[in-house]
Amino acid sequence: MHGYRLEVEAHIITASSSTIENLRQCVAVSGIEVSQFVLNPLASGEVVLSETERQMGVAVVDIGGGTTDMAIYIDGDVWHTMVLAVGGDHVTSDIGYMLRLPINQAEEIKLKFGHALADALNPEEQFTIRSFGGDAPDRIKRVDLAEIIQARMEEIFQLVLQEIRRSGYDGLLPAGVVLTGGSSQIPGARQLASQVMGLPTRIAQPQNLVGLTDQLHSPAYSTSVGLLEWALLIAESGQYIDRRRPKQSGNWPDQLKDLLRRLLP
Repeated sequence: MHGYRLEVEAHIITASSSTIENLRQCVAVSGIEVSQFVLNPLASGEVVLSETERQMGVAVVDIGGGTTDMAIYIDGDVWHTMVLAVGGDHVTSDIGYMLRLPINQAEEIKLKFGHALADALNPEEQFTIRSFGGDAPDRIKRVDLAEIIQARMEEIFQLVLQEIRRSGYDGLLPAGVVLTGGSSQIPGARQLASQVMGLPTRIAQPQNLVGLTDQLHSPAYSTSVGLLEWALLIAESGQYIDRRRPKQSGNWPDQLKDLLRRLLP
């Protein structure tokens, strides 16, 4: 069959070249060579999504510290991606500003007493903090803390919904939204996301883990485990070649000679 034109549908991801080069150099300082850059939600999607969700249509939303990343999967492929410059660190910053607390203490309070739905809490429940310049500990209602968290989390989910609608695929997501990332673990986040976006929502963590599952079985490690899975897939497909490592021979004398050759001047 002869043709005159070849067309392809592709999803192109762009990024600042200076940012990528700075990141590459930072990693190189640690003595590690960067093989490939992978977009955050693509790595997370490798370990948190089922094949059924990919085929039906789903949006994976990774709420990290500095950013919230989203990828829309339809018919098994990625159709849309986006990165929002807002995440869990902004929630912590809001708590520190409103309650006049240092960032480390605000983060601790968020993890210990935080909730994304103020209506789900007992209005009489309280906890103790020591704010800047305070001579004595202050009693803070947990509902007041939840209102601070809820305001920022609502903003994040509204921005995600706005991006889904802008993509034009909002009617093609019967599997709904899959939340992951460290900030998705805030109690009430799933319910709030479902209310704001009007889509079925679940919180996911890495699946099919072996070994240190008790350490890594958390939404906070979805991207990290996904990057390892991505590297494994590349290695199995033969696309990645470690050029720094010399070919190893099965003969141990040859391996010893190679070792001495690299050690001796």
